[in-house]
Amino acid sequence: MARPKFADADFLDSALAIAAERGPLAVTIGSITERLKAPVGSFYHRFASRDVLLGELWLRTVLDFQQGITAALDAGDGLRAALHTPAWVRSHLDEACLLLLYHRDDFVQGIWPEALRAGVAAQTERMQDGFARFARLVFGRAGRDEVRRAQFLLAEMPVGVVRQHLQRRETPPPIVDELIRITYRAILDDYRARSLRQNRQGQNRQG
Repeated sequence: MARPKFADADFLDSALAIAAERGPLAVTIGSITERLKAPVGSFYHRFASRDVLLGELWLRTVLDFQQGITAALDAGDGLRAALHTPAWVRSHLDEACLLLLYHRDDFVQGIWPEALRAGVAAQTERMQDGFARFARLVFGRAGRDEVRRAQFLLAEMPVGVVRQHLQRRETPPPIVDELIRITYRAILDDYRARSLRQNRQGQNRQG
C-alpha cells in the first residue's frame, strides 16, 4: 500500500509557519495547500475545517510548551520552571510567536470535534493545576495570594519579558534570564519577609 504523500503534521507545520510569519488570519486552506503544493481535497481528508486545524495546532503547541514546566515542577525546581519560557522560545521560535504573540481565541473558535474540545479543557485544567503546584512548591501553600504570585512568576512575567524579542523575531538574549532570576528571588524574599512579620505579630498578640 502506497504511503500518503502528506501527513497531518505537514499541514500543521505549514499552518505554523504561516501563522508565525503573518499571523493567524493569514492561515487559510488555500495558503496551507499552496505552501505544501497539496490538493485541497488532501486537506479535507484530514481536517474538517480551518478552525479544527488551527485548534489542533494551538493545542499541540501549548502542550509541547507545558512539558518543560511540568518537568521542572516534577523536579522540585521553581526557578527552572520560571526560566522555561525563554529556554523554550530559543529552540521553538515559530511556535513561540504563535503561542505568545496571539491570544488563544485567535485559534480556538468554531465548531470542534468532541475530542479536541476535551483536549483544550484538559489543558486549561492542567495549567491551573500547575499554578497551584508551583505555589505549593515555592511558597509552601496554594492560597489565593500564593497562586496569584505563581501566575505572575510562571506565566505573566516570563512572557512579558520575551515578547518584545518575539515581535522582532529574535531569540531572547541572556539578560532576559537574569531579569527573571532577579524578579523571582525578589518576590520570594518579599514573601518570606512578609510571612515572618506576620508570624511575629501573631506571637506578640498571643503574648
